[in-house]
This record gives sequence, C-alpha cells and structure tokens, in this order.
Amino acid sequence: MKIVFFVLISVLVFSCSSGPVKETKSPDTAAARTVVEPAGNIPSERKDVKKEAVASYRVKTDNPLNDWYFSVELFETSKTFHYVMKLEFEEITGKDTLRLPNFGMLPEPVIRKGPEQYSAIIGFMDKEKQFREYKKVYVVGEKLKVTALKHYGVSTYQQ
Repeated sequence: MKIVFFVLISVLVFSCSSGPVKETKSPDTAAARTVVEPAGNIPSERKDVKKEAVASYRVKTDNPLNDWYFSVELFETSKTFHYVMKLEFEEITGKDTLRLPNFGMLPEPVIRKGPEQYSAIIGFMDKEKQFREYKKVYVVGEKLKVTALKHYGVSTYQQ
C-alpha cells in the first residue's frame, strides 16, 4: 500500500512540475499586433467654418397665397463631424444637430428629395462615392419631423 501511495505521489509531482519555457516568436506577440484606427487621421475640430450652407434642399409649397417653402439646410460647426440642420415648412422653423460618423475621411453631407412631397433624405457620400441614407426630414400635418433611417458606427480593432 505504501508503494502504491509513493508511486501516485511521484506521478503527481512530475506531472505538475513545469519544465523550462521555450521562447518562440509568434505573430500574436504585442510587437506584431497593430492597432487599426480608421477614424484617427481626421482632426475633430475645423479650422475654418463656412458661413454658407454646405448642402440644401428647397421646394415651394402649394400655398397659392404665400411664397412659402419646405427647406432643409446643413451648416458646418466647429466640430468636424457635427452640422446644424435648419428646417423650414411654410412658417414653421426648427433646428437640429446632425452628427456624421468618422470613417477616416472628411465628411461630405448630401440632401436629396424624399419619397413624400415635402420630405428630404439627409445622408453622406462614402469612400466609393455612394450615397448613404442617414436621416429623413418630413412634414406630418403641420409638424416638421426628423427620423433616423439608418445607424452607422466606427470601431477600432487589432490586426
């Protein structure tokens, strides 16, 4: 019985002990990993803020007595990816903030006609110069509405 106990203890000690560690170069080492941050090369603040609208959409309303419009205009702010939206429908006016995602390139906001008579789609051009829908501005009754159509995001990852 003592011999079986001694053998079990010996096997346990030898199996739990660790031998010398060999250093191998693996691509997973910290030096080999690179952080890819596509949004890091664009400054977050603008040096020159334009006073005129960078994008606009305007259509005359059907009111025969007045010279009224449905219009949406985008103006730059001091933050690179933030814009002020100025909205108008007849005598109703409003303001909202538009925040475009930072895809590692300067933003190019665009406003296009929406599906309804008094609606506009606000979006931006991507790297391939494809229009990406973002928000919709439209009229319901006598109210101006803004709705997000899609959501975009940017992430940082390691290669």
